[in-house]
Amino acid sequence: MADAVELMKLLSDATRLRLLALLQSEPLSVVELQEIMDMGQSRISSHLALLRQANLVEDRKEGKKSFYSSTPPLDPNQKVLFEAALVASTELLPFVEDGRSLDRVLAKRRAESEAYFNMVASRLGKQYCPGRSWESIGHFLLLLTPRIDIVDLGAGEGVLAQLLARRAKSVICIDNSPAMVKVGEALAKEHEFTNLSYKLGDIEKVPLPDESADLALLSQALHHANKPDKAIAEAWRILRPGGRIVVLDLNQHNFEKVRELYADRWLGFSPNRLYHWIKEIGFGDVSVDPVSREEKEPFFETLLATGKKPD
Repeated sequence: MADAVELMKLLSDATRLRLLALLQSEPLSVVELQEIMDMGQSRISSHLALLRQANLVEDRKEGKKSFYSSTPPLDPNQKVLFEAALVASTELLPFVEDGRSLDRVLAKRRAESEAYFNMVASRLGKQYCPGRSWESIGHFLLLLTPRIDIVDLGAGEGVLAQLLARRAKSVICIDNSPAMVKVGEALAKEHEFTNLSYKLGDIEKVPLPDESADLALLSQALHHANKPDKAIAEAWRILRPGGRIVVLDLNQHNFEKVRELYADRWLGFSPNRLYHWIKEIGFGDVSVDPVSREEKEPFFETLLATGKKPD
């Protein structure tokens, strides 16, 4: 009876129950659990230690890493209690979000494994090569832009939009600043872009009809939105079936001065939060990955997130 009581105490804690639910489906490292649960290492490790003491979790070494997995009780009565607690929690929001984050982390693990065997790709930028730079590569890739309709949400003066307009069928820039729209229109006229236009509007209420674009861009715009998830929902609305959303924004940070210096409303976003917002609205093939990190304090890191609207 004492063991059953102790089991109920262990299962009464939401964090421990979330850990058991995750480890029941896949062996995971502490680092992966941190990323999935948006939780600190010490907190996760302390809960894992309690679960391991009770023989509900076991770990195995793979090189320098330890991977944890769930081990249900052997006693039939305790096993029923253990499974009932997990089943009862499956539809609770934190557990649902953990499941989605697990999918993202496992996809990231697979990608890292593949990258290990592709050493050539990882050499870019590590050795000097005359004439090679990320700027030149970016311009080269922009030339591959297909003949599609693009909407740049929160475009500012539209520097990226002007590059895309060289190849795209059409590019529409949306911005809520009359001054930015005026500057953008002047630049478009100066460079004689007939397929580039600007509209005054809010990214949370885009002045465009449903299913009118093939690609929706949100480049460093979400952290200025009142409700970023609403902006993502608007991107979904204006995209045609098969269309894509691309988000470039800051990883979550603690540099409060951005509110004063750059009028930021949000201090970036965690990869999990961006993933959930994009996935929950209905996009498939969702990925969120860090793509750059500044070398000077406060070391801002940029995330690239993408998703596809089903055909």
